[in-house]
Amino acid sequence: MQEIQLNNGVAMPQLGFGVFQITDLEQCRTAVVEAIQAGYRLLDTAAAYQNETAVGQAIKQSGVDRQQLFVTSKLWVADANYQRAQAAIDRSLKNLQTDYLDLYLLHQPYGDVAGAWRALEEAYHAGKIRAIGVSNFYADQLQNLILSSEVKPAVNQIEVNPWYQQGTEVDFNQREQVTVEAWAPFAEGKHDIFTNEVLADIAAKYHKTTGQVILRWLLQRGIVVIPKSVHPARITENIDVFDFKLTAAEMTLIAGLDRHESQFFDHRDPVTIEQIFGASLARLKN
Repeated sequence: MQEIQLNNGVAMPQLGFGVFQITDLEQCRTAVVEAIQAGYRLLDTAAAYQNETAVGQAIKQSGVDRQQLFVTSKLWVADANYQRAQAAIDRSLKNLQTDYLDLYLLHQPYGDVAGAWRALEEAYHAGKIRAIGVSNFYADQLQNLILSSEVKPAVNQIEVNPWYQQGTEVDFNQREQVTVEAWAPFAEGKHDIFTNEVLADIAAKYHKTTGQVILRWLLQRGIVVIPKSVHPARITENIDVFDFKLTAAEMTLIAGLDRHESQFFDHRDPVTIEQIFGASLARLKN
């Protein structure tokens, strides 16, 4: 598996397996076992996904040594302060049946970010977490955290796909030596991404699928990517992307598909923040 070295020297697989929206725990456990057997070594979950226990069970069932796996989880907004984050880290470790996490992220840039980050730093120094980072942080939010913290974030997990390529954000993160990790690489199929003519033509040239072309495009941008599937054939297909390389011209063609807008929601819209995160943020007051 191709790896990227994080800014603290930890090696992270560049392609992994995500479990967002796999809410059936038995289905999640089965899918993770299949992913590990197919060769995936990076597993990405989160407290908010409510499937950490299934991922932990799958790791045990797989028979693969824990040290060969790179396990990521995330802190939800409802626990985004110092004391709650301390408890949440231990809860994730328990759910995942592991003594350490390879990567732990602040899931959103809301709540007491400074206090939560201090808890992550302490867990990092204590050896509970090998690398710490963030998710959905814009460049200014990330820069503020970098300038005000002891430990620099190693990863920023953000939405990146052909419809929302985030060139400026990706460039800033990479200049700061913060590894970009893409969620929703296939934009959940929006705007007929799997039948797009540009992507389909490139795929035909290499005898690959459009999904494989998208993953290859992200890898060649130096981005970590975590596609999700519960179908064994697709799980195997998504990891089969290391035997071809897109040309500079093909990378440029895909760059031309950018719609310059999130395919989900604006993380900076106050109304959206209240609707999606308001209830979780209210819990911090209790």
